[in-house]
Amino acid sequence: MQGITIKYLQEYLKSKDHNPDLKHKYFLKLSEEVGELANAMLRTPEKASESNIDGTIEEEIWDVIYYSLVLANCYDIDLEKWIPIKEKMNNERWNNKVTFNPPL
Repeated sequence: MQGITIKYLQEYLKSKDHNPDLKHKYFLKLSEEVGELANAMLRTPEKASESNIDGTIEEEIWDVIYYSLVLANCYDIDLEKWIPIKEKMNNERWNNKVTFNPPL
């Protein structure tokens, strides 16, 4: 089974939540969600279940990813293009020997 790709997520979110004029509001939502993730991590974390994800780390991580991808869409950033470039730069900068080699 093929996993969910970043490209799919970006296209999916663009189809339902895309308004580049609101990029500053999206950024504020991202900041809020990072705070909610921090709060979820500070509490004794309850594992999410399919019947209850509310307030869990799993929920808050998705919210952070959601608004990160929505912001990337506002700026027409193809993350599947730029992630490998940034990872190569990071690996060289930090002398990391692990090669970023995503499946095609």
